[in-house]
Amino acid sequence: MTTFASGTTASNSENDSLTRDALTVLQPGFTGTKAPGWLLRRLGEGLASVGLFGRNITSREQLSELTAQLRAEREDVLVAIDEEGGDVTRLEVRTGSSFPGNHALGAVDDVDLTRAVARELGRRLAECGVNFNWAPSADINSNPANPVIGVRSFGAGTALAARHTAAYVTGLQSAGVAACTKHFPGHGDTAVDSHHALPRIDVDASVLHERELAPFRAAIEAGTKAVMSAHILVPALDPDRPATLSSRVLTDLLRGEMGYDGLIVTDGMEMRAIAGTYGIERGSVLAVAAGADAICVGGGLADEETVRRLRDALVAAVRAGELPEERLADAAERVRALARWTAAAASDRPGTGDEEVGLRAARRALRITPGETSTPLTAPPYVAALTPVANIAVGDETPWGVAAELAQLMPGTLTGTFAGDEAGREILRAAGGRRVVAVVRDEHRHPWMAAALDELLAARPDTIVVEMGVPQATRRGALHIATHGAARVCGRAAAEAIAGTGVPTA
Repeated sequence: MTTFASGTTASNSENDSLTRDALTVLQPGFTGTKAPGWLLRRLGEGLASVGLFGRNITSREQLSELTAQLRAEREDVLVAIDEEGGDVTRLEVRTGSSFPGNHALGAVDDVDLTRAVARELGRRLAECGVNFNWAPSADINSNPANPVIGVRSFGAGTALAARHTAAYVTGLQSAGVAACTKHFPGHGDTAVDSHHALPRIDVDASVLHERELAPFRAAIEAGTKAVMSAHILVPALDPDRPATLSSRVLTDLLRGEMGYDGLIVTDGMEMRAIAGTYGIERGSVLAVAAGADAICVGGGLADEETVRRLRDALVAAVRAGELPEERLADAAERVRALARWTAAAASDRPGTGDEEVGLRAARRALRITPGETSTPLTAPPYVAALTPVANIAVGDETPWGVAAELAQLMPGTLTGTFAGDEAGREILRAAGGRRVVAVVRDEHRHPWMAAALDELLAARPDTIVVEMGVPQATRRGALHIATHGAARVCGRAAAEAIAGTGVPTA
C-alpha cells in the first residue's frame, strides 16, 4: 500500500483502471535509438503515447525500426514528434530539413503549396511509423523580438496565419498523421522563452479574440485532432494561472466558447515556466484538472522515474479528491480516441510523394534585393556565419547556413563561424581577398550582429548578406537575400541564387 500526503491510501496494482488512465494521459520521452525495457513494459500497462526527439533518430530506416518495436508492444500507440520542418526538425536533425518552415510558406502565401508541403512531410513521418506531430505553430509573430517563435510563425498577419494554419492541418492529416496546433492561446506576442521562464501577454481580451485566437479557430474548423497549450500567463483570460493550468483557458474558452472537442496536450511540463513555479507533479495534476488530456514530458526528463512520479501524482490527486476521477477518465478516453483515429487513418495514407516540393517552396520563398554595388560572384567566396545562441526548441545540433550548399556549387568556398563584439574585424581578417557572404539569423534581435555587419559593409561594400531569420524592412549589402528560415533547403535555394550567373531579381 502507498500512503499519500493527504493521509489516504491506494493500491500499488499496475492494472486497476485508475492507474491505467494515469499512464494513458502521459506522453513521455526516452533516451537512445531503441526503446528501453521500462518503456515497453509501461506500454503493456496502459501507456498510450511516446514522444520522440532528435536524440532518438539517426535515419529514416532506424526510426522505422524503432516505431515497429513500439508498435509490437502496443499496436495503436501514439508516436509523437516535434517535426515542424524549417528550423525545428527531428526527422533530419543532423542534416537540416528538406522542408522550409512556416515563415517561408507564409512569405510565398500559396495555401495549396502549404498543404502540399505538410502532406509530404506527413507522408514521410507516416512512412517511418510516426502518427502524431506537434505541429503546426499557429502563433502570430506580432512581436518581432520574440525569442522562441520567429520563423516558426507563418507571419505577423492574422488572416495569413489563419489560412496557412488550416492548410497545414489539412495537408498533414491527409497523410494519416494527427496535427497538434500550438501554442494555445498564442505565443507570438511574448518577449520571454517559456523554456526558461513564464511569459506574460498583456493585451485586451478583444485583441486576443481578433488576433491570437483566429488561427486556432481556423485549425478547429479544419479538423485539427489536437491542440497544444502554451505555458504563458494571459491576465485578460486568467490573471492567476498560465494557460496550461487554467480551466478558464482550456475548458471555458477552448472547449466551451470555441467548441473544440479534440485532444488537448500540454507543452513540455519540464519547461521552467511550469517546472520552476509549480513543479512537474503538481503542474501535471493542475493541467489535467483544468482540461488538458495529455501531459507532454520527456524533452529534458526522459526516464522511468519521471513516468512513475507523474503517474503516482495523478492517482494520488484522484484519491485525495483534488482531481475528479471522471476528468482523468475523460482525458484518457480522448487519448485512446486519437489512437483509434490514427490506426484507421494509416490505411488511407498516400503511397507516393513529392520529394522536391520542399525545395520548390524554399526557392519561391526567397526575396532577393540587389544593392547599388551588386555584381555577380565570379570566384569561390568566404562565407561568414554570424551565429546566435539557438533557442531550445530549435536546438544547436542542427546545421544551418549556406556554406555547405554553396561549396557544392562553387568548390573552393571557405567558411567560418563568428559571434560577439569582435566578429566584424575577425571576418575581415579571415576572408582575406575573397568576397564575403555574411549569413545572419535575426539580425534585428542581436546588436553585436548588426554592429558586425556595419563594420563589414563599411570596409567591403560588395558583401552579400543572407538573412535566414525574420527579415526586417531594411535590406543592405551588395545583394540581400531573405530566406525566411534556416532549413537546409532554404540554404540550398540561397546558394543557387548566389552562385547563379548574373544578378537575380526579386
